[in-house]
Amino acid sequence: MAFRVLVAEDEEITLNNVIESLRDEGYDASGAKDGLQALKMMEEGNFDVLISDIKMPEISGLELLPKVKELFPGTEVIIVTGFGSIGSAVEAMKSGAFDYITKPFDLDELALKLKKIQEQKVLMKENIALKTFYGMNREVPIIAKSESMKGVLNDVEGMKDSDCNVLLTGESGVGKNLIAKIIHSTSKRQHMPFLSINCATLTEELLASELFGHEKGAFTGAIKTKQGLIEIADTGTLFLDEIAEMSPNLQAKLLKVVEDGEFYRVGETKLIKVDVRFIAATNQDVKRLISEGKFREDLYYRLNVMEIFIPPLRERMEDIKPLSIYFLQKHLPSAHKNITGFTKEAMEIFMNYSFPGNVRELENLIERAIILEKGPLITANSLPHSIQVLHIDTLDSGRVLTIDEIVKEYAEKVLKMLGGNRTKAAEMLGISRTSLWKILKEE
Repeated sequence: MAFRVLVAEDEEITLNNVIESLRDEGYDASGAKDGLQALKMMEEGNFDVLISDIKMPEISGLELLPKVKELFPGTEVIIVTGFGSIGSAVEAMKSGAFDYITKPFDLDELALKLKKIQEQKVLMKENIALKTFYGMNREVPIIAKSESMKGVLNDVEGMKDSDCNVLLTGESGVGKNLIAKIIHSTSKRQHMPFLSINCATLTEELLASELFGHEKGAFTGAIKTKQGLIEIADTGTLFLDEIAEMSPNLQAKLLKVVEDGEFYRVGETKLIKVDVRFIAATNQDVKRLISEGKFREDLYYRLNVMEIFIPPLRERMEDIKPLSIYFLQKHLPSAHKNITGFTKEAMEIFMNYSFPGNVRELENLIERAIILEKGPLITANSLPHSIQVLHIDTLDSGRVLTIDEIVKEYAEKVLKMLGGNRTKAAEMLGISRTSLWKILKEE
């Protein structure tokens, strides 16, 4: 859709000249001979920008400005003024004008100001979409710059009328839990419960209790009957994160629920029937685990009716900038700082970094940078030195590191940085202590 610009100018020659120049630049430009006509035209149609002379008959630019900001908050205003009225233009900016330009003005300068507004509006739309993405709005109009993530979203869109179980695969931190929420919120079950649990964070006994519930006295500490997540999620969706960490015993119990929609609470003999959609996720090679006897093949095929692979952040670099903007706005309120963006150098560091921790690592880096930054923009000085020097070896190095080797190397650096504290290292990496232990012990 063309960018719509309204020019309010009482000098007819100037008005026609500006409109013609803007149209040559590709804008949908219209003109009004005074402020009253401009206001009427804005009531009849939406405009992205109003360029208004500060002095006009009927309604002046200064009188028009507050009316526009009140009635049409999505329209930006550029005030046109003479050299002798710059003070009034500054006052107009304090009242909400985006910018001002002096007469006789340079049309190239005006075009640059319009381009700046256009770019800002695009970013605002992207931010709204990202907030919707992370805030789980029911309509889920998600933004995805990269082709690979667009493919993921196309897969999600394609299954919105299906009720099949889904297996999400990909490295830690790529956003599998978010995709799970999107699948639920765009499905026929969207108004029903969405519950989730990380299978790697609990012992087998506690995980069984959380999933299936228990009867009073079923084990030490079971002082009252408790519903499990499977029962609570009835008619809705249950997301099982890090499903590969589940013990074989629990896998067998889960299989019965997935296949037959029924289960027993721990210590109960009464069968409970449920209607639950399962979305599972893992960062491991499940087929390898099956061959090693660590994961049930029948459960795998029951969960893997539809498999969606979520690519790592290093393979979708186009998503880094909009994600960075979103995370900046997400964490700024609690920091009480006025940071408006990133320096070119800081963003280049992000674009050249491999992000072993993926989207979760990007968020952690930005949250850290907000705490350290003292200026209006996130600078390279607010980013860890390690991300500026750590890089993936390429073919000219004589040896290409495998993904597992890169992940292990990075995990070791994080562990060293935290003085060997594995709990903190696992938390910073966004994985369980068990997963960290497995990464570090791999040869």
